[in-house]
Amino acid sequence: MTFGYADLHLHTTASDGTQEIPELVKRAAACGLSAIAITDHDTVSPALTQRVTRIGRLEVITGVEIKVDFDGISGELLGYFIEPNAPALKDLFSFMGKARAMRMEKMVIRCRDYLQLDISLAEVRALAQGSIGRPHLAKILVEKGAVETMSDAFTQLIGDGQPCYIPLERPGFRAAAHAVHAAGGATSLPHPCFMDVLDWDAFLTTIHAEGVDGLEVFYPYRNGMEGLSIAPALLQSLAKRHKFLLTGGSDDHGPSSVKETLGSIRVAYEHVEALKRLCGLA
Repeated sequence: MTFGYADLHLHTTASDGTQEIPELVKRAAACGLSAIAITDHDTVSPALTQRVTRIGRLEVITGVEIKVDFDGISGELLGYFIEPNAPALKDLFSFMGKARAMRMEKMVIRCRDYLQLDISLAEVRALAQGSIGRPHLAKILVEKGAVETMSDAFTQLIGDGQPCYIPLERPGFRAAAHAVHAAGGATSLPHPCFMDVLDWDAFLTTIHAEGVDGLEVFYPYRNGMEGLSIAPALLQSLAKRHKFLLTGGSDDHGPSSVKETLGSIRVAYEHVEALKRLCGLA
């Protein structure tokens, strides 16, 4: 067994993170990590050309975080050790790119009308090197003085249920899981305690049977955090009972973002090895 620690949920400028891969690698190494997974939203950075790459002493896993629909419940799906140019993923990313562009256009119009603010889609798109998302819009809203911080943009304007929010069209989780598996990868459910699930046993039975391999049970939940539908300790117990692989990560988006959390989660390397075995890499 290899010893060390990993963070299996990180974002870069390929989606809504603030750092490029070399900067993120330096931060991760400084935190004492031996492996990281880069899981940008609905895309893979062009810099990641293999399923796993070694940069210095750090093992960099090619991953993705896909917005999906779990039979009426909104969520995401993580993919690990994926072949970045797999045809199934290219088709999925094309669909999501169009859905994100259409959603952002509608949100910009809603912000312009609601705030009487001079704002354009081109301004938001200029901030997105890859997959366009709400943090890009939040930054523009801060720059134009509509809100003081990016967090305020979400809580007051563009977060779920707020006046300028538009839902994103999502593929079904089964199709997304199939695409990840077709790309040689393994799947995991990120930050599940935030999901609006009423019957966790039934939900976990269904998704495990339909292509979800793991659960992200190690995540920087805070004591007393609002919006949790299940206690993290109970979720971890259920994950083991339902025989999911256990994954975890900080969901870091980089400095000057709404989530600067690198170093808050250190996943034992044995969980990376379990993912590798499932993907035929061990």
